[in-house]
Amino acid sequence: MNRFVLGALTALAGLGVAGAGVVMTGAVSVAADEPHSEAVFGFFELARSRAVAASAAGIDVPALDDDERVRRGAGNYAAMCVSCHLRPGSGPTELSEGLYPVPPDLTAAAPDPAVAFWTIKHGIKGSGMPAWGKSMADEHIWDMVAFLQRMPSMGGEQYAAVVAASDGHSHGGDEHMMDEHHDSAEGGHKHPTADDDHHPVGDHHAQPAAPEVPAPVEPVSAAPKPGGKTHVHADGKSHVH
Repeated sequence: MNRFVLGALTALAGLGVAGAGVVMTGAVSVAADEPHSEAVFGFFELARSRAVAASAAGIDVPALDDDERVRRGAGNYAAMCVSCHLRPGSGPTELSEGLYPVPPDLTAAAPDPAVAFWTIKHGIKGSGMPAWGKSMADEHIWDMVAFLQRMPSMGGEQYAAVVAASDGHSHGGDEHMMDEHHDSAEGGHKHPTADDDHHPVGDHHAQPAAPEVPAPVEPVSAAPKPGGKTHVHADGKSHVH
């Protein structure tokens, strides 16, 4: 038994050294456009889902079927979440397509309330999901969770109406730092360089126009006085009259 344990520990140590060697070569890709292998992705997904479920297990969920909660949560969702988690009737955005792992489409199905609350409050490491609890009180987070329970049943027009009726991006924290980056039609403020599909206005790949160069100005030389007489002095110096 002792030999088996020693052998297992030796094998694990060898794998650890080999793994460290591979890491130090820089061969492990961290590019967001190069997905993990199926085994690695499955491991991370299992670890994430089990960790979140365990953390959310003891959370007491308040009453969420409340129109006022939904109204308040709509504005903050539109300002803080829609670029990644989408809105009814919209397709993927530049941000949602560029992130890996791909953020869940919250218009498709309502998440578990306790899991949603914990995730919004604490975020998920290495996924792009922020810990909004650093700037939002629990009540504001529950408002957003209430909205998430209703959103999958909404069409595009209904979504726009409830967002327009909300207080916009308002949760008594640091929301002013993000205001200028969101569309006012979704409860935030219009970004001056983005359209409704979250794409920059105009061709952002075009080269800037070259500045106009003014034509060179020809130097003006003094013309000789026409028709003058040359007068020579006794000392040999002369001048033109």
